[in-house]
Amino acid sequence: MSAAPEQVIARHGVVIAVDPHKASWTAVVVTADLAAAAAIRVEVNRAGYRQLRRFAAAWPDARWAIEGAVGLGAPLAQRLREDQIAVIDVPAKLARRVRLLSTGHGRKSDQADALSVGIAAWSAQTLRAVQIDDAIAALRAVTEHRDDMVRARTQLINRLHAVMVKLVPSGLARGLSAEAAAEALRRVRPRDSLGRTLRTIAADLVTELRRLDRRIAEATQTLRDAVTASGTTLTALLGIGDVVAAKMLARTGPVGRFASSAAFASYCGVAPIEVSSGDVVRHRLSRAGDRQLNYALHVMALSQIRYDSPGRSYYQRKRAAGKNHKEAMRCLKRRLTDVVYRTMTNDSVSSPSPAA
Repeated sequence: MSAAPEQVIARHGVVIAVDPHKASWTAVVVTADLAAAAAIRVEVNRAGYRQLRRFAAAWPDARWAIEGAVGLGAPLAQRLREDQIAVIDVPAKLARRVRLLSTGHGRKSDQADALSVGIAAWSAQTLRAVQIDDAIAALRAVTEHRDDMVRARTQLINRLHAVMVKLVPSGLARGLSAEAAAEALRRVRPRDSLGRTLRTIAADLVTELRRLDRRIAEATQTLRDAVTASGTTLTALLGIGDVVAAKMLARTGPVGRFASSAAFASYCGVAPIEVSSGDVVRHRLSRAGDRQLNYALHVMALSQIRYDSPGRSYYQRKRAAGKNHKEAMRCLKRRLTDVVYRTMTNDSVSSPSPAA
């Protein structure tokens, strides 16, 4: 599921604003004067969805606005889109700001949150209409699943290191693999009860590590196949392999929804934010944006610096101008964002429908 080009909310009728949770959906009907006309809370299931639709039937011309329609609100947004009902995505940060600036002193409840979503939908000049893109949604699901398994593998390696250091003097080297751990265990023959117990635990961890390695390899191959099928040329750029390209495609969605490379940079969290005051003009690092895209650009930037490339030359010029490593890296990531945006835009022209 992704967002289409920005859509203006008309100043008439009502907005059915939804605050989604894992187990419940709270909907509030918000009128043009930013008042709540009615509210309902339903469970997240088929019966709850039918109840919500019956509730909304009293306002047949209502527009729907969901907080985080591509996140926690995705299941509801997808059902509504399947029923040919347009859905507006209200960013969680925007709804939170509305609630904090309201006259309710920031009091928090599901109905108050839903009302804030509706007020944000009325007040914001432009918001994005959600569209369903199964290919991108599937690619994102596999990407996130692989990221979860990689994190689990790191935790598993740490546990294995902690056990092996009690069995092998000085422990094992960094970059531990299942094969290296298994080879070390074959040389360990403890005679005491504690040692035998630790060896059994270590053997179980090695078995689990091998299973996790196989699953990560399978997910990586799935991503590789999806990237190849998409026809993207991102992998031709230095520092972008199949996994990073899959992450960029999955997290970006249709690149046409960004009006410019500057808008894309802001979405990635690499566009500096102006914090000028009076005659003092200065910028600070943006903490917003998609952190996964930001990470992908960081990986790309590191590769550009490591090898002889235009990115490395640009980085060295920034360092020569007096910037430290972090500042030069931020400049390079912003420059690389333009390259990525241009590449994805060109790809969309030649192949408008990416496959997964």
